[in-house]
Amino acid sequence: MRPMLVTGFPAGTFQTNCWLVATAEGAEALVVDPGQDALAGVEELCRRHRLKPVAALLTHGHLDHVWTVAPLAGAHDLPAFVHPADRHLLTDPLAGFGPEARAAFGGLELQEPDDVRELADGQVVELAGLRLQVDHTPGHTPGHVTFRSAAGGDQPGHLLAGDLVFAGSIGRTDLPGGSTTQMLASLAARFLPLPDDMVVLPGHGPTTTVGRERATNPFLHGLDPVQGSRT
Repeated sequence: MRPMLVTGFPAGTFQTNCWLVATAEGAEALVVDPGQDALAGVEELCRRHRLKPVAALLTHGHLDHVWTVAPLAGAHDLPAFVHPADRHLLTDPLAGFGPEARAAFGGLELQEPDDVRELADGQVVELAGLRLQVDHTPGHTPGHVTFRSAAGGDQPGHLLAGDLVFAGSIGRTDLPGGSTTQMLASLAARFLPLPDDMVVLPGHGPTTTVGRERATNPFLHGLDPVQGSRT
């Protein structure tokens, strides 16, 4: 695994982390979860680090993670990657929220990027000199995925976790398409087995590590890593 440069910023009202990952400054970059009003922030980081965005990766289809994907794709002529179970949210973003959010954002319309490519569980995305493993992690949404890089040299691996897990918390499951049972199964099968030193880049809030969350996250305590249920 080549070294990985990671930079990002919280975008929009929802303060959704938009991440840019590359092998180094001056290289091609992947943009993960370009949320509300994220385009200016992406452009600023690209200027600062001399990056060229070549693809947008979406952990899931919720509005706060995909709001700017079509403008970003159009500005840089790049593809967007999403799991097929969440693809409909690119054009019907309010389908992923409850009545209150629909009332607040009534009439909002988004467009699919011209080039949308569907992700599959176990797929390896090889772009911008990086190799990222795709893990299907439903629970927050049916098509939620995470992207992880392997450790290399003295650098730990990284997990682009979306809304699977945060520092001290996990993603909510009470929105349309959410499932507590699936969330616990995803955490057990896809998160708990990861190395302690893997850096977690969540969809909201500060970075953390797998080991820190395994030890301190109350939502993971007592979770059976085999069955995905609490003991």
